[in-house]
Amino acid sequence: MKVAVIGATGLVGGVILQLLAERDFPVTTLIPVGSPKSVGKTITFADKPISVVSVEDAISAAPDLAIFSAGGSTSLQYAEAFAKGGSIVIDNSSAWRSDDSKPLVVAGVNDHHITADHSIIANPNCSTMQLMVPLAPLHQEYHIKRLVISTYQSFTGTGKQAVDQYDEERRTETYNPQIAAYPHKIFANCIPHCGDFDDQGYTTEERKLENETLKILRDPNIKVTATAVRVPVFGGHSEAVNIQFDKPYEIKDVMQLLQSTPELIVKDNPQSHEYPMPLDAYQTDPVYVGRIRRDTTVEHGLNLWIVADNLRKGAATNTIQIAENLIKSGRLTL
Repeated sequence: MKVAVIGATGLVGGVILQLLAERDFPVTTLIPVGSPKSVGKTITFADKPISVVSVEDAISAAPDLAIFSAGGSTSLQYAEAFAKGGSIVIDNSSAWRSDDSKPLVVAGVNDHHITADHSIIANPNCSTMQLMVPLAPLHQEYHIKRLVISTYQSFTGTGKQAVDQYDEERRTETYNPQIAAYPHKIFANCIPHCGDFDDQGYTTEERKLENETLKILRDPNIKVTATAVRVPVFGGHSEAVNIQFDKPYEIKDVMQLLQSTPELIVKDNPQSHEYPMPLDAYQTDPVYVGRIRRDTTVEHGLNLWIVADNLRKGAATNTIQIAENLIKSGRLTL
């Protein structure tokens, strides 16, 4: 299979290349695409050096699969050109997530939203991605009425500039606005500011959690409110999630349901200090859930703690899993 990776030299792009090799994805020809300043550079894939090409050259090559991880503006500019050339596009940016004509897909949760007419498939925001893995089966069983979400998001989700900022601050213990991705230090700090603020005081990251949840679960009546915080954790997003259901539940039944959910690991034995942490999720593919307990302050309330590697399941792994499922369904052929 001919596969183009647009943004191959970026943080997520590098993880995508790693996972294509790790998961033995059937790549016969890899087409790594970079910005004009990256064209001509060499990357290594499957122990072979491959030259980075321009997006125009990649479009001309007519890949079977085009994976985008180069930002929304690049996706808006070029994704449709790949699709018109016969490629199936899986996009990691925010470009198509709110487009009603494009499915927003978490592998294993709502792959059935992809039809034969869809040539561009959107990946959700990394925080939404991990949230949906436990919430989708719970919603199906008990019907979610309201969600209150607090996220603790790794700075790696912002990209290479944030990683450089963190490394510089850890080394020097000083804030350098000339290289900073954030308006404050991230080392030894927490910043309640993910994205841009709107006129109601919510950030774009918080709005993504609201809007993408409703689209994926296909239920506009769920009430969602979120607070997103950037934390000095190298790999992994964590979420404290308060749920109110329409229906009553038993904790043992919730546990059983979550334990039977694919791609989800229940780690919940607080008496023995066992609960999910970013270090558990780092460089792994599953979503982890723990601190599962009843909220006695509201009717049918439940609290969860959800953790996943934001660069893998939150972006790259989900992308590859969608492509693998497209192969199984016959949409992508070997």
